[in-house]
Amino acid sequence: MPRRMGRPGLMGTMARTAVIAGTATAVSGSMRNRQQQAAAQQQAPAPAAPAPAPVEAAVEDDPMAKIRQLGELKAQGLISEEEFTAAKAKILDTI
Repeated sequence: MPRRMGRPGLMGTMARTAVIAGTATAVSGSMRNRQQQAAAQQQAPAPAAPAPAPVEAAVEDDPMAKIRQLGELKAQGLISEEEFTAAKAKILDTI
């Protein structure tokens, strides 16, 4: 059978249309997913900061409790080593 020259036949046209339609569907689905993810990220509330630990009345009077509390703050990374040392020295000076 001789090969046809010129425009594609019915099967060629159908195949090309199927490829184009499949590509368009894939691209539109991908874009829809990206838009939904972006919208979800914008609507998500920011994580709330942890509430500070309640300060007990006993901590105010007990120097060891104050130093323990400072140690916890240092362990959490809320104060530096220098700040811890200075605050500890101040507490020990009041004893």
